Amino acid sequence: MNSGPESDRVLLLHMRECLDRISEYTQSDRTRFLESRLVQDAVIRNLQIVHGYLGVDLGAVWLVIEKDLPALVDAVDRMTARVGPAG
Repeated sequence: MNSGPESDRVLLLHMRECLDRISEYTQSDRTRFLESRLVQDAVIRNLQIVHGYLGVDLGAVWLVIEKDLPALVDAVDRMTARVGPAG
C-alpha cells in the first residue's frame, strides 16, 4: 500500500472497524470476555491484525480449515504423544 493521506485514512478506518468489532464482541462486559474463548480469540485477533494486510479471503481460510486442519491436528497429536505426558 502506498503511503500518504489516503492510505492513512484506509488504515485508520480499518483500525476503527477492528475496535468496533471488539466492542461488539465484548459488549463492554469483562465477564463475557473472560468466560468465552470464542470472544477472547475474536478480540485478540482484532488486536493483532496486521493493518497493512486489509483483506482476508474467508473462502481461503475456510479451505485451510476444511483441508489442512485435520492433518495439522493429527501431526500435533503425534508430536505430543512422542514428548510424553506433562510433569
